[in-house]
Amino acid sequence: MALNVLLYQLQDLESSNYDLLKYMPKFMENIDPAVIRKVDDLKQALHRHNYRYYVLDDPEISDSEYDRMMQELIRLETDYPELSSPDSPTLRVGAPPLDKFETIEHSIPMLSLDNGFKDSDIIDFDLRIKRNLDTSSEIIYTAEPKLDGVAIELVYEDGRLVTASTRGDGFNGELITSNARTIRSAPMVLESGEDKNIPSHLEVRGEVFIRKEEFERLNDERLQQNLPPFANPRNAAAGSLRQLDSRITAKRPLEIFFYGIGVVTDLVVESHWDTLYALQDLGFRINPHIRPKITISEVLEYYRELIEKRHLLPYDIDGVVIKVDDIRLQQLLGATSRSPRWAIAYKFKALQETTRVTGIEVQVGRTGVLTPVAHLTPVNIGGAMVSRATLHNEDEITRKDIRIGDTVLVQRAGDVIPEVVKVISSKRTGKERRFKMPQNCPVCNSYVVRAEDEAALRCINIACSAQVKERIKHFASKGAFDIEGMGDKLVEQLVDRGLLFSYADIFRMHEDTLKNLERMGAKSAANIIDAIAKSKQITLACFIYSLGIRHVGEHVAGILAKTFGSLEKLISATMDDLIAIEGVGPVVAESIAGFFEQYENRNAVNDIIAGGVRILGENIREEGRLEGKVFVLTGTLETLTRSQAKKIIEMTGGKVTGSVSRNTDYLVAGTSPGSKLERANDLGVEIIDEETLKRLTIED
Repeated sequence: MALNVLLYQLQDLESSNYDLLKYMPKFMENIDPAVIRKVDDLKQALHRHNYRYYVLDDPEISDSEYDRMMQELIRLETDYPELSSPDSPTLRVGAPPLDKFETIEHSIPMLSLDNGFKDSDIIDFDLRIKRNLDTSSEIIYTAEPKLDGVAIELVYEDGRLVTASTRGDGFNGELITSNARTIRSAPMVLESGEDKNIPSHLEVRGEVFIRKEEFERLNDERLQQNLPPFANPRNAAAGSLRQLDSRITAKRPLEIFFYGIGVVTDLVVESHWDTLYALQDLGFRINPHIRPKITISEVLEYYRELIEKRHLLPYDIDGVVIKVDDIRLQQLLGATSRSPRWAIAYKFKALQETTRVTGIEVQVGRTGVLTPVAHLTPVNIGGAMVSRATLHNEDEITRKDIRIGDTVLVQRAGDVIPEVVKVISSKRTGKERRFKMPQNCPVCNSYVVRAEDEAALRCINIACSAQVKERIKHFASKGAFDIEGMGDKLVEQLVDRGLLFSYADIFRMHEDTLKNLERMGAKSAANIIDAIAKSKQITLACFIYSLGIRHVGEHVAGILAKTFGSLEKLISATMDDLIAIEGVGPVVAESIAGFFEQYENRNAVNDIIAGGVRILGENIREEGRLEGKVFVLTGTLETLTRSQAKKIIEMTGGKVTGSVSRNTDYLVAGTSPGSKLERANDLGVEIIDEETLKRLTIED
């Protein structure tokens, strides 16, 4: 009997019911049974914690505790190599280098998808499906974000990962098992339990990707090591998966979402959504933005929703994958030699184009950072005319050797902020001019400084009008107070005229102050005052984010709100209190503590509260109260903005989606609700008003 099989058997035994010594081979007789049990316990615990962290998004232990357990298991397996096994979590750190990759044939080809580029292509796809099935009935689809990553296939035997391969040419892929084992969101062992049926053979397919933030960090590290940066996250993921030394792969921040299966035994499912749900139950991570069981009109609505939110996602997507949900219908439709007939990708518009740098100016942000911005010959990128692009900082200009007059490749990073990717040096004429950053602030003429650990130049005058404007814009933005109508041009007018000196002044404004401004009539002024009044109810997380504390984005603001529960406790928190929070390091903690130590900042916070602001986060009902409940918002709410309503639903465990389906639990209807109300009535979805929503989510 093979050692691996014996070890698997040992792992499956309950130590309280069996004598492990009876199952030990001769060369393990000298190992203390307590050590064997300890290794087994650590393996099972680490697998379970991986599942809770990556699939359930509900970790039970801190990262430091996880690392401690991993180091202990590494030590024990080093001391007792006989106890190592192919499914050990320690293989996350990689294995010795290979000479080359072997190839392996996929049991079922990993076909590519046909593409659609406009609504009519998707409508034609739906009509083609109906024609091929000879039906006029509505076809139900499941739609999912199309990640811009790398497809791979993992094969499990009796619940354990045995092989992994790239897509390759669709029929044969490269064997990358050691590399796949380093991806923490890819299970080594499937989740078991009395109510779970582990397939004896399972081929599961997923998309490997790198988050945008991690990609930037990875490129920064490469630059510090004098290595060329990766062009984009997809290239970084692909290069990482094809490392012959999996110890290098283990250092790359690879993640995976699973989207389908190949050959499988002992798994009975009737729909694509059932398949994904079953995979998740086995420990596979599926994308949380998948929209199951929807009609073709809802597919088009979902596509437009993803266009709006894709820049908010932490990873790149380049379209929507649309699949016939019913597996029986998928089988009837079949496939061509290159693609399935039952699926299509609705691609987003291209987001890179070439253009010319006509000039470079320097802007000042809310924290005083000076950012060089390129003026461009206007070019259409993904349906939007782009005439400016960020150059980030002086070091970036030097590294890319960007000059005024250069022809450059520009992309919409996150689809919103255009940036220069690279210079097309072959287009140079010799007339291009180098650019040098100023030594004084271009707005207030104060000195600029550069800290030793920063690439950015910074204006040291906190009263600089450019900083004041940007702080107020941030304060009024979505994710913060979300004041409708308080746009950039209005803020600039108010600051330039001496009507706003800080964000607290917003709550002291009157209609008479506004209606005399350019392009501002009495009705527009009244609407903005109404929007300000509505914004006065805000969650604690949004309030913290609105303050513009350096290094505190929406994610960290949410952590702080959840940890402290009230603004008062946050303000009085010490450095030790802050550093102790998972996800808040010394730099962030110092920034938070330093912010509240300043009298001006505390005074501004008190002014905001005195202006009538009510922080909802301090009396949200218990977390998880609405766990699993799905909400849809429609119409205009009276006292909450859409983003505020979404936040308080999510803070109590609920989920907000964009369209009504059979999975919707509540439709929150304001005034002028539109077609969603009619569909909710048709499906028997419970319809509630804003006051009922508050009773569900906010304590009196």
